[in-house]
Amino acid sequence: MSDLRRKKLLVFMDVLCVFVAALPFITMNLVYKPYERGIYCDDESIKYPYKNDTITYGLMAAVTICCTVIILCSGEAYLVYSKKIRSNSTFNQYVAALYKVLGTFLFGAAVSQSFTDLAKYTIGRPRPNFLAVCAPKTCRGYMLQINCTGNHNNVTESRLSFYSGHSSFGMYCMLFLALYVQARLVAKWARLLRPTIQFFLVAFAIYVGYTRVSDYKHHWSDVLVGLLQGALIAILNVHYVSDFFKPRPQCCSSPESPESEKLERNASLQIVDTDRATTNHYSYPSTT
Repeated sequence: MSDLRRKKLLVFMDVLCVFVAALPFITMNLVYKPYERGIYCDDESIKYPYKNDTITYGLMAAVTICCTVIILCSGEAYLVYSKKIRSNSTFNQYVAALYKVLGTFLFGAAVSQSFTDLAKYTIGRPRPNFLAVCAPKTCRGYMLQINCTGNHNNVTESRLSFYSGHSSFGMYCMLFLALYVQARLVAKWARLLRPTIQFFLVAFAIYVGYTRVSDYKHHWSDVLVGLLQGALIAILNVHYVSDFFKPRPQCCSSPESPESEKLERNASLQIVDTDRATTNHYSYPSTT
């Protein structure tokens, strides 16, 4: 198999894995209806009024996409330009570096959203504003089936409370970027800049969770589980799928050495911190 054909096959496999990971999310939204559980009409937790979203889906997408594009693109471009990161790919170094980090990010996002929607559609927990959205004709005691007079799409959406998709997706994106900054921004001058960027990223994700409670779109437990799930997927993705924190083998000085050639082939992306004399605290080797 030629080298070009092998690389095309690897790219196809990457795209296929992202699609398969997103398949439950796509299927649930296009085919499934949420489980319609019965409700107690005197349940105070679902009698809250309807409010518009403080953080709308559009604003959420705009913030996460902008932060992702700016941080990942500028970070990889700077590291490639300054020769602190290199790829053995014969393709454009900038594109190769960005492809790898964006692919990792999208895979984790697909996994996070699939887990979220599996819970939403399977459990079907009513939102805090369910009765206001449903506007039933009559409601007394426990009702397994309730005749809602509200908009059908809104009623369906009001059965997707557990757990918060805003919270899980926001925390995944922001914590992934925070961990990326931790791994890539290792210069001495960034000693306080790095935690400052991380603070605002994570603070936005937590603020989104707070608004979901204050807007009566989710119960506090929905938000808590969403934040924890998003954080867990981000941590697992960064540490086990990406190579952000993985140590790189030290390349031998003799290019003719077979062992050196083997290490060069295995190291697809290598961080080099020119500010350190030996190795940095992420175990990335330095060169002189």
